[in-house]
Amino acid sequence: MQFGIFSVSDITTDPTTGQTPTEAERIKNIVTIAKHAEDVGLDVFALGEHHNEPFFSSSPTTTLAYIAAQTSTLQLSTATTLITTNDPVKIAEDFAMLQHLSGGRVDLTLGRGNTGPVYPWFGKDIRAGIPLAIENYSLLHKLWREHTVDWQGKFRTPLQSFTSTPRPLDEVPPFVWHGSIRSPEIAEQAAFYGDGFFANHIFWPASHTQRMVALYRERFAHYGHGDPDQAIVGLGGQVFMRKNSQDAVKEFRPYFDNAPVYGHGPSMEDFTRETPLTVGSPQEVIDRTLGFREYVGDYQRQLFLMDHAGLPVKTVLEQLDLLGAEVVPVLRKEFAALKPAHVPDAPTHESLLAAKKVNA
Repeated sequence: MQFGIFSVSDITTDPTTGQTPTEAERIKNIVTIAKHAEDVGLDVFALGEHHNEPFFSSSPTTTLAYIAAQTSTLQLSTATTLITTNDPVKIAEDFAMLQHLSGGRVDLTLGRGNTGPVYPWFGKDIRAGIPLAIENYSLLHKLWREHTVDWQGKFRTPLQSFTSTPRPLDEVPPFVWHGSIRSPEIAEQAAFYGDGFFANHIFWPASHTQRMVALYRERFAHYGHGDPDQAIVGLGGQVFMRKNSQDAVKEFRPYFDNAPVYGHGPSMEDFTRETPLTVGSPQEVIDRTLGFREYVGDYQRQLFLMDHAGLPVKTVLEQLDLLGAEVVPVLRKEFAALKPAHVPDAPTHESLLAAKKVNA
């Protein structure tokens, strides 16, 4: 099972100091955080895409390429890549290039994006979000698998005898996760192609995530990709830890209360009870995370949000130290002991290349 972190790239004022990092500071810090994730033994670093303030990550592939040059084992991903407002041709080119630069250490999570004003900035209509996601991915899937593409659709100009360059590394396309908070159509899309399904798993109760993952597993089997429990599932999550749970609650409360997404809403106690947010000791994080398996089954990737809401970089690095030293080793052991042999691991470039050679 893969463990890692993801960032939504928010630039948020620290409510305890009143200090707001500059864009330059936040960008520099995200590189430091990603490198430290590898240092403490995590598997994955994923970076979101946004084109509006207060977020900085408008070009995640650029940042990930820079991180790739300074790491050696870290799997690089996105959280998410906007399949609706990006041109699928550019996605195909950018991620194939990143494959080559990183030695295959890249996959991506596709999402629709929920920021309404962004759509018209790129000439799109948010009301067509689902059809855009379906059509654009159909083209992206084809561009990575066919050398010469003739294509015509509703939302972009036709392609005639087009070849996307560079070609995917070893002719193996990057693995794709389809990310969703609430759209069953996206779970269906992931199942149709036999791709991964990544449930955001931050804002909604466990019962909602359970239904979405169950739908994906059922449809994955329906399309002949394997048994339901062989479907490839990833989960998000958010934690804040200190050795003593009371210290964690006291320290994190002002950040929670002023967070740009869920601040000024439910209390932290209500939110931790109703969603997967865990604020407490490392053991509490272990117990809560192991509990995810009870309602989604065996899954392949667990990513935690740890740099949100204005937390200073020093605190984030301390969180990573706890995650790498006290939490992930236990989770690896426990999840591995529970996973049946027929349930696959998370796909990597190496495993996809080996499967290609077997099937050649």
